[in-house]
Amino acid sequence: MAVDGCGLVCKYILILFNIIFAVVGTAFLGLGLWLRFSEGTRGIFDIDALNSSAFVIGVTVLIILGSIMLIVVAFGDYGACNEKKCALQVFSILVFFLAVAEFIIGGLAYSNRDTVGLRLGEFYTTLYTLYVNSQDPAIGVTLTFIHNSLHCCGMTGVPLVELVKQTCPKPDGIMEHLVMPNCPATIITVFDSRAPLVLGIFVGTGALLIVALICSGVLSSQIRHASSSPQYIILNSSTPSLAAPQPYPQPYPQHVTASNNSFPNQDPAVFTSLSVVNVPVAQA
Repeated sequence: MAVDGCGLVCKYILILFNIIFAVVGTAFLGLGLWLRFSEGTRGIFDIDALNSSAFVIGVTVLIILGSIMLIVVAFGDYGACNEKKCALQVFSILVFFLAVAEFIIGGLAYSNRDTVGLRLGEFYTTLYTLYVNSQDPAIGVTLTFIHNSLHCCGMTGVPLVELVKQTCPKPDGIMEHLVMPNCPATIITVFDSRAPLVLGIFVGTGALLIVALICSGVLSSQIRHASSSPQYIILNSSTPSLAAPQPYPQPYPQHVTASNNSFPNQDPAVFTSLSVVNVPVAQA
């Protein structure tokens, strides 16, 4: 069935939203699985004492969040592209819970920004230690991204003695050739100073989820209305006639009598009398 107006706009908004959601969810799930099963990081999950570490918790969150996002995308794309009301209802329920989680996590991260900053510092320290011990190029790419994003260099910040100096950014001045900001302290400082920005990101993401929820409701309503309303053919002056109109039968004139109320060219009707054999007899 076809939708129009707001329903059509909401349909394309949902398709675009699900494409973006699929890309982000795939990235989260892929990064989480790589950190979980990589040769350099697999041993961390086998140590019971490290099960509550920031690294293990972060990797687990990435895997769970990526999986949930891909499940949401599956229902959303199927419901929007095929206009299936049941799939859209499941999509709406999942998006609602995700939006609520975004607002709650954003508020908790803002109110506990000191603790969250320390946990992120611990996460970086784990990556740093793994790279120093294994020289895994994938971990090196991750460290390079962190160093360039925060403009910091390793645990010490001294390029001359830093073990991961090949992943550090280029110094901006003469003094940075000697010493640069170290990453654990920079992560804590940046997260504390940009906590309102982090809160805004969570709230903005939750608002986008609410928009997707509204579009899903509008599209579901139009699909339900289109499936329940009967289909009519509206005829107007420009609509071609389906059949040629039949002339309305004219009544016989008053002066026509029973004697001449016959058609000369019409064959007489002959009625065959029924015999006793042809008469059905009711069974007792």
